[in-house]
Amino acid sequence: MPRRAGERGALEAGALPTLLPGGRPASDATARSEVASAWGVPALPAGAGRDTAAIVAAAAAGELGALVVGGVDPADLGLAGAAEALARPFVVSLEIRPSAVTAVADVVLPVAAHAEKGGTFLDWEGRERPFEAALDTGYVSDYRALDMLANEMGEFLGTRTLREVRAEMDSFGRWSGARPSAPTVEAGEVPSVEAGTLVLATWRHLLDRGSLQDGEPFLAGTAPRPVARVSASTADALGVTDGDALTVRAGETTVTAPVLVSEMADHVVWLPTNSAGCDLRAALEGAPGALVSVTKEGQA
Repeated sequence: MPRRAGERGALEAGALPTLLPGGRPASDATARSEVASAWGVPALPAGAGRDTAAIVAAAAAGELGALVVGGVDPADLGLAGAAEALARPFVVSLEIRPSAVTAVADVVLPVAAHAEKGGTFLDWEGRERPFEAALDTGYVSDYRALDMLANEMGEFLGTRTLREVRAEMDSFGRWSGARPSAPTVEAGEVPSVEAGTLVLATWRHLLDRGSLQDGEPFLAGTAPRPVARVSASTADALGVTDGDALTVRAGETTVTAPVLVSEMADHVVWLPTNSAGCDLRAALEGAPGALVSVTKEGQA
């Protein structure tokens, strides 16, 4: 199962600030009317909600009185000061294990893991893959926890059981109208590099230092070892060959890894984002493509 496997399902559920259930665009009047009618409310606001960056910024500014946080590692957000911002309001954490959020949360609600609850996956083609609970541990599902919180606040959420959740989604159905076009991104200027400076490229290995591998050394032991990939031309300019140690400095982060000459763009060094001995998350802060200092280990 690839990383971020729940993203298609999240889109259909309306998890983005610009979407409503069924993948309906929040900017479409007909879509808003359909959801408002299903929820029994007069109307829905036409504007978009807050995205993750805006939520963190609002929390840091003291604009939010409380947050419900489920399964989030602040270091993975790529946002400066995210951990401190999430600790400022009253925090309710929905989690299955200790984390950076549970450490500062005011209330921690232990919820069921994947095998302990039922649900539905959505594959990349939009096909539903329902599953039922494999283990009965007595832990409540996250949707049940959210329903309980809403009930205490005097609101009816309608997610007490898996049957209710599925019935709610089925009642909406998929949005048959026009979908928003994909956002366009203007190509930036190619950065100018000097001697000893390269452009950083990075992504996460499927198996790395992910938190769900805590306590599972045998699976974690199969993860690829971090290497610093450079092109043959870049390797020649640095005076390195396969196996030489290369030190990369990105802000306050320093990583040393063996060189692996690869077929790739010149003037670029690639490192895994969060593998053993190579954690670049704090250095990136949402800005991949940063210029980094690169030297052969042993050089001044």
